[in-house]
Amino acid sequence: MSEQPRSTLHLWLGTLLFVAILPATVIGWVPFWITRWEMGPPLLGLGATRWLGGLLIAAGLPVFADFLWRFVEEGHGTPAPVAPPTELVVRGTFRWVRNPAYVAVLALVAGQALLFGSAGVLGWAAVLWLAFHLFVVLYEEPDLRRRFGASYEAYCRAVPRWIPRPPRGRQP
Repeated sequence: MSEQPRSTLHLWLGTLLFVAILPATVIGWVPFWITRWEMGPPLLGLGATRWLGGLLIAAGLPVFADFLWRFVEEGHGTPAPVAPPTELVVRGTFRWVRNPAYVAVLALVAGQALLFGSAGVLGWAAVLWLAFHLFVVLYEEPDLRRRFGASYEAYCRAVPRWIPRPPRGRQP
C-alpha cells in the first residue's frame, strides 16, 4: 500500500507541535529553570561575553528558522523522527553544515549562557552537544545512509557535520 502524500499544512502543524515540545524545552524551559532569566556576573569576568551571547542568539535564530522551512518545504517532512523528510535537504544552511538545527540550538543555548553569565547553562550546552553528537552518529546518519544512499554519502563528503564552512566546489 503506497503512502499518501503529506499536505504542507499537516507538515507545518507537525513541525510547530514538535518545536513547541522539544526545542522549546531545550532552548527555553531548561535555561529558564537554571537562570530564571536573571543576569549573573559575566562569564570570565568579561562584559564582552554578553555581546557575544547576543550575537550567538541573533545568529542561531535565522539558522533554526531556515532549517524548519527547508525540512517542510524542500524535504516534505518534519523535524520529528516519526515524520522525517522524504527528500534529502542540501540547500540553504545545509550547504554550510549537515546539522544546522543542532548547531543553531547550541548557539542559542550557549548564547544564553554568555548573555546571562550562567555556567549552568553553559554546562547544559555541553550536555546537549554530547547528546546531539551521539544521536547524529548512532541514529540519524545511519538512517540517512539507508534512506538516501549515495546522495547522502556525497553530501557527507562535501559538507562538514558540525563546524560550518562556506560551500566548496560541487555539492549534491
